[in-house]
Amino acid sequence: MDVEGSGAAARRKGGWWWWREEAVLAYQSLGVVYGEVAAAPLYVYRSAFAGGDIEHSAGNEEIYGALSLVFWTLTLVPLAKYVLLVLRADDAGEGGTFALYSLICRRVRAGLLPPCAAGEELDAAGAAAAPVSAVRAALERHRVLQRLLLLLALLGTCMVIGDGVLTPAVSVFSAVSGLELSMDKDQHKYILLPITCVILVCLFALQHYGTHRVGFLFAPIVCLWLLCISIIGVYNIIHWNPHVYQALSPYYMYKFLRKTQTGGWMSLGGILLCVTGSEAMYADLGHFTQNSIKMAFTLLVYPALVLAYMGQAAYISRHHNFEDGSHIGFYVSVPEKIRWPVLGIAILASVVGSQAIITGTFSIIKQCSSLNCFPRVKIVHTSSTVHGQIYIPEINWILMILCLSVTIGFRDTKHLTNAQGLAVITVMLVTTCLMSLVILLCWNKSIVYALSFLLFFGAIEVIYFAASLVKFHEGAWVPVTLSFIFMMMMCVWHYGTKKKYEFDVQNKVSISWLLNIGPSLGIVRVRGIGLIHTELMSGIPAIFSHFVTNLPAFHQVLVFLCIKSVSVPHVQPEERFLVGRIGPKKYRIYRVIVRYGYRDVQKDDVEFEKDLVSSIAEFIRCADSNQNGFMDGASHSCEGLSFISKGLPLEEEEGEFDGSDSTGSSAHKEINPNTTAPKPKRVRFALPKDTKIDREVRDELQELMEAREAGMSFITGRSHMKAKSGSGLIKQIVINFGYEFLRRNSRGPAFAVNLPHVSTVEVGMICLV
Repeated sequence: MDVEGSGAAARRKGGWWWWREEAVLAYQSLGVVYGEVAAAPLYVYRSAFAGGDIEHSAGNEEIYGALSLVFWTLTLVPLAKYVLLVLRADDAGEGGTFALYSLICRRVRAGLLPPCAAGEELDAAGAAAAPVSAVRAALERHRVLQRLLLLLALLGTCMVIGDGVLTPAVSVFSAVSGLELSMDKDQHKYILLPITCVILVCLFALQHYGTHRVGFLFAPIVCLWLLCISIIGVYNIIHWNPHVYQALSPYYMYKFLRKTQTGGWMSLGGILLCVTGSEAMYADLGHFTQNSIKMAFTLLVYPALVLAYMGQAAYISRHHNFEDGSHIGFYVSVPEKIRWPVLGIAILASVVGSQAIITGTFSIIKQCSSLNCFPRVKIVHTSSTVHGQIYIPEINWILMILCLSVTIGFRDTKHLTNAQGLAVITVMLVTTCLMSLVILLCWNKSIVYALSFLLFFGAIEVIYFAASLVKFHEGAWVPVTLSFIFMMMMCVWHYGTKKKYEFDVQNKVSISWLLNIGPSLGIVRVRGIGLIHTELMSGIPAIFSHFVTNLPAFHQVLVFLCIKSVSVPHVQPEERFLVGRIGPKKYRIYRVIVRYGYRDVQKDDVEFEKDLVSSIAEFIRCADSNQNGFMDGASHSCEGLSFISKGLPLEEEEGEFDGSDSTGSSAHKEINPNTTAPKPKRVRFALPKDTKIDREVRDELQELMEAREAGMSFITGRSHMKAKSGSGLIKQIVINFGYEFLRRNSRGPAFAVNLPHVSTVEVGMICLV
């Protein structure tokens, strides 16, 4: 990424430059990464006391114990777990649940995702060199364990989506709740809900503009908010209880649990919310660097949050006249003279935090869709310069409807925070389980280290998970229900996609069939380039044989195009195109595999066509100079296909060209695609200087250019899945109803989205699986 490249350059320049670059990135990360965790002081103490599980007594054991729990939870989970350990487990600079899953699968070869293009096995050498442990052998041998691993990754993903529904509702509702202190009890219940809903609708309605248009405001808002809660915290500590720091001792956790017992354990579901947003540090790793995220948290976010929670505890410890637990919160500790400005900043901070989780939800759904674990959706890239800023219209409106539904349905933060807590802790548990496998299988550490990590952090999170699950009937059922629905949808789509691929593999026809159909069917070759989109990397797809037997004609240049999303974040441009030849040269039939990482941005149709033709031309030129198929320079061959590091460039030239300079001494030698019909502008392949090519290669390049000038036609398949007769009832329901419903209501392949309709031919088939 550009961010990492700039960091490397800064290191070369010297220490001061490195610190400056990292400090700039750390400042930028405040608005993208830390908006959610920075807004947590609005509702943590309120959620812990509002449920009625614990009461604020004159001895202050409850508030001191809550402060001690908050402090140590903040220290152990975000600081020790994520900053010190999890951030190191990046997948080529990317983070998140699917990054961990991808890292494990490539090293252990235990993935269940559809096969990807040649050359994906980037960690093959490392996997071969890694010691064969019992865990690794079991994962590679047993399909049940592989399915459980995929389900674990999907569970974490579904809970992130659930968090994307709940976080905006909790953050905005908690920020707006500051109005309670300025109006009567009978009034605020009719005002808070409409204001919250209006802000939420505006938040989701503005998503299509992209975060880059208002992104410059995000970091200052969060920075101002952290500064605000820090100053208020210091004021409350000095003014109300300077000795509140003593409550940071773990002894107060023991006193808290000993006095409150079951009620104190159930209140952990509210205290848990102090670490909400911690997963964003890892999920948004691809936008920044490890050092910048660590710097921002340890130097600013962590101290500011500790001061904020200590300040609230100091104020609450000197006030015991609250009407009920729901009034114990952030705004009561804010001095009345500055309450209105703080309310405005809090609302802005909650919007920023909501924006971060919504964008993160878009990102993780794009990753799942790229790896065939989520139905295809429309992905709009809202920034041409900032990587990863996307907008998914369908998901945006679904999130808005669900967010408004839970807000209107619950009408208070008690049930909303119960729901959010379960979603947050489930994602953290999934990360802990996957991270322990990374320590063992990818880092090749002792099983003692992996088990120590799993047992220590897993024990902490299981306690919080159990406390959140107890609140199932009080709102925690929402993330469970949402996750179940999304999990079923993702599993059905993954199963159907896998069965479709298996059908294509079993029903593909041999290359010899294609080479022999000309004489038997009277095949006619027409001018132009025909692109046949297929998921297969070898053989001829059944969709093409179905097309040819019904319409015996295809183009003078035929390209079987396979676009694959591989389980790595990014594919380098020089490793993107793999080109091969099918049959003798005279048939002009090629196979092209285009590989994208799960976070890569696919080019538009015009640029893609240009790169495609240039890559085929480079393959034709280099295949002649090296009969083994290996490319010159950085290019190489893999499984009969050749990597094209750089396509043969195209040049436009005005005026008439008679071919007399085709062997001249100019900087480039050029192939004239058409000498009989000169045009005001013509496009040519620009060959490197002093390149010698024979007549056969020249003719093949000229024919490719003529075919390009004649136009491209795109042949795509529209397959209808149907379970075979005699299949089980569950399979029939999944394939005939579930998968077909999702297929009909989802987008087509990303490649086909921008294709001109006049040049597209769709071939329908019924696939019996």
